[in-house]
Amino acid sequence: MSPDLPPAPPINEWPLPYEQRLEARPLPRIDLVVIHCTELPDLAMAREYGERVHYGDGTGNSGHYYIDRDGSVHLFVGPERVAHHVRGYNPRSIGIELINAGRYPHWLDSRHQDMVEPYTEAQIQALVALLHELRREIPSLEFIAGHEDLDREEVPASDDPTRTVRRKRDPGPRFPWSRLLQEVPLTRIRP
Repeated sequence: MSPDLPPAPPINEWPLPYEQRLEARPLPRIDLVVIHCTELPDLAMAREYGERVHYGDGTGNSGHYYIDRDGSVHLFVGPERVAHHVRGYNPRSIGIELINAGRYPHWLDSRHQDMVEPYTEAQIQALVALLHELRREIPSLEFIAGHEDLDREEVPASDDPTRTVRRKRDPGPRFPWSRLLQEVPLTRIRP
């Protein structure tokens, strides 16, 4: 490890009950990291949402890694499995969820689209360390994107169906993209 790189963060392995049902994949197939925010109040609720089954094969929607406000890193799905976290990019990507309220609980209400909670310094430091560790473990990892970059669908607002709102806005305007891209050698994509 280079002396300039942060040490690997401690990772709390907390596999989802259905992790082994998710499709296996070779690590060299992964070239993209997608940054999300949970848009939920805390890690406990993020875990509850992650455990929910939505598909006939007994799996649900979840990122791979979750970073809490205190900087602790939790692994819900191993990178060697395809998690359901972003439409169209799951087979090639790793999803990292940052605990952040986002628009909770009015996700699609046109009057509540501001995402005002800042990310903590501990979260960003843990994210940088995790990204460096993932690059060491997965040399094919080259790209990074926000969920909002890849899922640009607009849907009817829950308060007024004549208006539309973005379905996904995470990680949102408070996420420090310039800092992250200076500290981690990944290329941001916005298809």
